[in-house]
Amino acid sequence: MPPPPPLTHPHKARLIQIAREALQSRVRRGTVLQVTEPDARLNELRAVFATLTVGDRVRGCMGTPHADLPLYRAVIETVSSAATDDPVEAPIRLDEIAKVSIELSVLGPLVPSSPEALEPGRHGVLIQLGRSVGILLPQVATALQWTRQQMLEEACARGGLPRDAWASDAAHLSLFQAEVFSDYQVRLSEGT
Repeated sequence: MPPPPPLTHPHKARLIQIAREALQSRVRRGTVLQVTEPDARLNELRAVFATLTVGDRVRGCMGTPHADLPLYRAVIETVSSAATDDPVEAPIRLDEIAKVSIELSVLGPLVPSSPEALEPGRHGVLIQLGRSVGILLPQVATALQWTRQQMLEEACARGGLPRDAWASDAAHLSLFQAEVFSDYQVRLSEGT
């Protein structure tokens, strides 16, 4: 299946707006944002991850590799979860809301593949062995200058698997690409 066409700037800007409103709703009121979205592109079933940072520190990162919600709804759910339910980070505090930067990774389809096909920086990777699943977004390898081997090992570690589980005949490996954009990039392209 070919990847969907890239999101337009207005689509990205709307998704960032929805993400910001979802963050405010979750942290200020403890509720999940309830909105509807008429745009057909934002109603496509897509998988998404949300990364919330304050300065250089990740304060929450949650998502799903499975496209089972309309994109705008997946953004609401992942931002809400990243804000308060990330098991690695403390919940975002009210006094942090204005400082939170939002990065969204809208995933393309998962493609069953081999480790040799993994291109760091271009692909993200999902490794499943039994009920355990490890996933690594493509931009992580770019930021940390990881090799293919490091990506595979880190994806396994994030799923609670042995670092060499990717090499097992029983492991299922899928690759994906992602459209990654942040509130900062959206504002920059708008000239604000």
